[in-house]
Amino acid sequence: MEKAKHYIDSIFYQFEQTAKYCRCLSVQLFQKMDLGITFDEFITLDTIDANECICQRELAKLILKDRASTGRLLSSLEEKGYVERFVDTKNNRLVRKMKLSDKGRELLVEVTHKLKVYIDKLPKILSEEDKAALIESIISFRHNIEKEVQMNI
Repeated sequence: MEKAKHYIDSIFYQFEQTAKYCRCLSVQLFQKMDLGITFDEFITLDTIDANECICQRELAKLILKDRASTGRLLSSLEEKGYVERFVDTKNNRLVRKMKLSDKGRELLVEVTHKLKVYIDKLPKILSEEDKAALIESIISFRHNIEKEVQMNI
């Protein structure tokens, strides 16, 4: 008789644990390097940069944060002068959208460069080809899960 599988043996658990370790490592790296922003602020700036003129609701979905947490992040970034928010229309409704300020874009480039230099010094775990294949597989896996998940963000 085959041994019963536990949840901790599943790919879902392995992804969850790996994601938690990656997040913890990233938070610690940002603290260690004293980059002037938090890991969450960096993700927010990077996401806005990749999706210029995004609204808060769309941003919340992409960074997987509720709208209140996203609003607090944006307020902090706006106070620091990294993000500019403005009113626009979407589907005949007024919505607040945002974009990076010049100061925010400069910070993002600076932090990204510092992270790249640091990460390039780390031992290579995967070849570039293996990394690309893994990313492709993870994205495919996530897209299939997204079809089944209802997230209220």
